[in-house]
Amino acid sequence: MLCRRAVRLITSFRRHPVRTSWLSRQYHGKNEWEFDPTDSKYSPRILITGSCGQLGPVMAQYLRSKYGAGNVIMSDIIKPSKEIARDAVSVPGPYIFADVLDFKGLQKIVVMHRIDWIIHFSALLSAVGEQNVPLAVRVNIEGAHNVIELAKQYKLKLFLPSTIGAFGPESPRNPTPNVTIQRPKTIYGVSKVHAELMGEYYHYRFGLDFRCLRFPGVISGDPPGGGTTDYAVAIFFDILQNKKFECYLRPDTRLPMMHIEDCKRAIWEFMITPEDALRRRVYNVTAMSFTPEELMTAIKKHIPSAEITYRPDSRQLIGQCQY
Repeated sequence: MLCRRAVRLITSFRRHPVRTSWLSRQYHGKNEWEFDPTDSKYSPRILITGSCGQLGPVMAQYLRSKYGAGNVIMSDIIKPSKEIARDAVSVPGPYIFADVLDFKGLQKIVVMHRIDWIIHFSALLSAVGEQNVPLAVRVNIEGAHNVIELAKQYKLKLFLPSTIGAFGPESPRNPTPNVTIQRPKTIYGVSKVHAELMGEYYHYRFGLDFRCLRFPGVISGDPPGGGTTDYAVAIFFDILQNKKFECYLRPDTRLPMMHIEDCKRAIWEFMITPEDALRRRVYNVTAMSFTPEELMTAIKKHIPSAEITYRPDSRQLIGQCQY
């Protein structure tokens, strides 16, 4: 609970609202929608893969509040933790086993549960992926192939998140265009570029309703899951428990971030946008950028005794390549 309160400090960096450039003002009125997605009569059946990660529980609860608990199915290959079960209490719903490497198993789920949308969160993140490249290739690339092919066969709407890690040192910055050079230096970034291109190809070749947002680091009150930007979450846990934090990045390493509330809203708004309002299938989305030093300065305003030390490791190079 303390960490959830502390994470709100991050809002002091929010200079402007999340940029959702795919939505123009002309589509905000109800009469402009192909359907009214807030209408209780419209209830898509949604499968969330990898739902025990950072985004899954929050996204499931958000969508269940809009479309009904029974219409949003969480799935993963592990048993939900007590924290995930706690988060789902307010809007409980189904949870099933689903391995994204098992295509026939996924087919069975889609057919039996009459799935309309897939939100594909299953992935090994940047730092974890570098420690086990073969597994990252299987989960991130083969898993993406399976859900893309499945969405094509059953005419599903597919959301597959990408990342700032899909960019590299050669990518232009401030701002980074939606379409630009992408030469990532991690298997996580490589796999996401691959998924972006596969999704776009399936859209143009087969008409797949593929949608993808490139997210920055996501800030939440949940324990970090292995990404390079996770220091911005871990710092709250460590300082609240020990009053000190050892950062694996240099103090001046500036990376883009987004609060999880903005993240879930961006996904939902993107998913309900009519296809004819989309100019492309993959968009950048951002909210704020800061350094470890700037974050620590904000924290010390509330916890003056907090201390930070810096010991850059291999994740520093990953961070430099991302942005």
